[in-house]
Amino acid sequence: MPLYKTISVNSQTTVKIWKIEESYTDLLQPLELKPQSLDRVLDMKSELHQRGFLSVRHLLHAFGYTDQDLYYDENGKPHLNDGKHISITHSFTFSGVIISDAEVGIDIEKQRDKIGVIAHKFIDYEYNYLSATEDDYINKLTVIWGIKESLYKLFATPGMLFKEHFLVIPFMMKDGNTVAWIDYKNKKYRYNTAFLEFEGFTCAYVIP
Repeated sequence: MPLYKTISVNSQTTVKIWKIEESYTDLLQPLELKPQSLDRVLDMKSELHQRGFLSVRHLLHAFGYTDQDLYYDENGKPHLNDGKHISITHSFTFSGVIISDAEVGIDIEKQRDKIGVIAHKFIDYEYNYLSATEDDYINKLTVIWGIKESLYKLFATPGMLFKEHFLVIPFMMKDGNTVAWIDYKNKKYRYNTAFLEFEGFTCAYVIP
């Protein structure tokens, strides 16, 4: 079982990352899925998405949970029956889960040059410290996207916009962490964030 990495963020928070190397059949066979989960995976058009979905259930097992312990609210945000907080991500050949006593969010993204083309859609304040001529420009954009995606998953509030409501404080890639803010409806929320790179992917996660 390719549990790729475990990160102990703090005493209440753990991240686990899975490298998806198994076939769809090998991932599905040992799992006991709820009927609605099985229906959902069978309805997926892409085997890549099916394998991502199933690998997340294997990560749940690595935490000591099963598919039966997981449910989603009306905004599509995942929850655990025991009240702990969870966030889920998968991208191509990697998936990740973060579980904590506090609200959390996680995102994994494949590093691709095309993120530079859409940067104007999710960046505003960050242009103050970004330069397209930097060697690590694409890596930094991917980190910012991952942090904002993680914030969006954590807050799970329709109407929030990456460009207008989320901002990421300046950072260096070697630091592996920074601070991010949500500025929404005249309230500000501060979050600690961390990020790491592996095999052409970026993982970012946020905690209060």
